[in-house]
Amino acid sequence: MSEGPPGGEPRSPSTGGASDAADRPPTGRLAPSPTGRLHLGHARSFLLAWCSARARGGRVVLRVDDLDGPRCREEFVAGLLEDLDWLGLDWDGPPARQSEHGAAYAAALERLEARGALYACVCTRAEIRSARSAPQAGAGEARYPGTCRDRHADAAAAEAATGRTAGLRLRVPAGPVVVRDALAGESAHDVAAEVGDFLVARRDGAVAYQLAVVVDDDLQGVDEVIRGDDLLPSAARQALLMDLLDVPRPRWAHVPLLTDAAGTRLAKRTDALALASLRAAGVDPRAVVGWLAEVSGQPASPRATPAELLASFDLQRLPRAPVPVPDDVVERLRARG
Repeated sequence: MSEGPPGGEPRSPSTGGASDAADRPPTGRLAPSPTGRLHLGHARSFLLAWCSARARGGRVVLRVDDLDGPRCREEFVAGLLEDLDWLGLDWDGPPARQSEHGAAYAAALERLEARGALYACVCTRAEIRSARSAPQAGAGEARYPGTCRDRHADAAAAEAATGRTAGLRLRVPAGPVVVRDALAGESAHDVAAEVGDFLVARRDGAVAYQLAVVVDDDLQGVDEVIRGDDLLPSAARQALLMDLLDVPRPRWAHVPLLTDAAGTRLAKRTDALALASLRAAGVDPRAVVGWLAEVSGQPASPRATPAELLASFDLQRLPRAPVPVPDDVVERLRARG
């Protein structure tokens, strides 16, 4: 690994989507978060990720993304395992948990600090939002204005000077980060302009999502990531971290979301569309799989198992626009059964 943070010239797409990666059986992943009940939107993303890997003879690993503090509950862990099994999705090896990866996160932070890529930050969310130079970056996220950059020698100095606990931010270089996506093609994201220096370790001591995902996927050998297209901007931030940590970029495919009738993405509080609610309503899981395949452009019978989709599965058939879920979808699913 070379020393020093990256320069300001555009980063290339690196290995993401490279032909050698596409030619070998992939390792995909299912990474639910136990902060609520899984719904139809989750089911679609997980079904597509599972089919994409299995159709090419690949592996699928399961990881429970349980770093979100008190919002993560054991009842939701049990529920998501039951939901995945009900749909007919399996995985290779025992489930992993983010909460088990603390040593790996610490090692990654040490490597980033050794490269001079991090600095201590004591800013609160309220302070960041109130800064004039912090326009909203979408989804309620404010751009960090760089208040603490080059302000403190290290975290200990920052805490001694301010009496506050310090987090760690990545020194984001100027210029576009190019992301290659199997569905969206190439896109350039100016992370410095859009979100600025982002957190890799929070002030409460927990590792931040962007770094955790990079470390987790590397630990599990994941080289294909299929998820909702609302996370495409995150791919650019993760690409910066991957390049700094000498981690190869995966084959990314960001899929358009399922939405409600108003075009808003489904939320975990949408109880009627929760898989547990569908199960309780007597919906056949094969009807769910068949409907999800249909709205994803895949040839399938009205009732199908995930394994029955593999022979003709093609990710490129996916519609490139969000898919609205009809208000009577539960009745439609029950009619299929």
